[in-house]
Amino acid sequence: MAKYRFEQIAINSTEKKKPVEEDRFTYLGLEHLDSGSLKVTRFGSEVAPIGEKLVMHKGDVLFGKRRAYQKKVAIAPFDGIFSAHGMVLRPREDVIDKSFFPLFISSDYFLDAAIKISVGSLSPTINWRDLKTLEFELPDLATQRKLAETLWSIIDTMETYKKLIAATDELVKSQFMEQFGDPSNNVYGYPVTTLKEVAVGPLSYGSVSSATEFDGITRYVRITDIMDDGNLGGDIKSATKTDAKYLLHEGDILFARTGATVGKTCRYRENYGRAIYAGFLIRLIPDTTLIDPDYLYHFTKSDYYWDFVRSAQRVVAQPNINAQEYGDLQILLPKIEAQKSFAAFVQQSDKSKFELEKALSELTATYKRIIAENLG
Repeated sequence: MAKYRFEQIAINSTEKKKPVEEDRFTYLGLEHLDSGSLKVTRFGSEVAPIGEKLVMHKGDVLFGKRRAYQKKVAIAPFDGIFSAHGMVLRPREDVIDKSFFPLFISSDYFLDAAIKISVGSLSPTINWRDLKTLEFELPDLATQRKLAETLWSIIDTMETYKKLIAATDELVKSQFMEQFGDPSNNVYGYPVTTLKEVAVGPLSYGSVSSATEFDGITRYVRITDIMDDGNLGGDIKSATKTDAKYLLHEGDILFARTGATVGKTCRYRENYGRAIYAGFLIRLIPDTTLIDPDYLYHFTKSDYYWDFVRSAQRVVAQPNINAQEYGDLQILLPKIEAQKSFAAFVQQSDKSKFELEKALSELTATYKRIIAENLG
């Protein structure tokens, strides 16, 4: 494979403009880019962005140079403007194939090298003068085109699996609404109680131990590990001290109590492995004679619950809801038999979702393996 300086591979477009009112509809900020996805799913601003922005054209590759460790790369879906904390990159097509270019920029091979040259501690940034001198090995153009065809086919299949997973989640939400109605209306007249009344013991805060490398035995679940879909993600860590009183058990519900993730919940499952939870999380142990964990977890996905989160959170330095406030949340309490019927539906849906997620994980691994075998 031939070796090239990055400036021989990519053009860094520095064209800028001062936004006017209509530019707010075609504005992309770093907040609109998702790590691990080249696809843009949201955009725009309520008001015209302030300060000069980069001009982008449909098909440009957008790279978040600020906090590059977040690995944000996307393909511009339309002509518009992009954050000045990013770069607008275009391929030099005599060196790199146009369809392969975004796959290269989003690869760990490129991103890991770029991250290493970030400067600054609070908000590390990549400078073009440093980036342009980095050297990368690339296969010939014919090989790049074949790779791009294969990799884009894998991406398309992965997107299909993601849509099916999302559809499975929506099916569960629809079943909840059909079976129990909108909690804010309580059209079926269910008894009303509070979270603390269906808990075994008080809602409790987690460990204040620091995180360290995973010891292969006990996971340390932190607030940042709770994903949008309620599953656990992130880097698996252990705590410097493992206290048995923080051990999680099947059916425990975790609530995020502070920061941008306040309100997020996770239903702990034994297949996550042995784990304790950190201090920015609150645990509720459900009294299963009164409430089913699956019913309670999906109750926290309702609009009613999120209205509570928005109204209850106190903003000092950052949003916060404490254990007492969570405990006072009013919830509907259908008969336990009805809850268990819903839980059986959830468990069946989870089996389908598990198979889809397994297939998606295998495809992701295949994608990364092909990239690793053909770059660097």
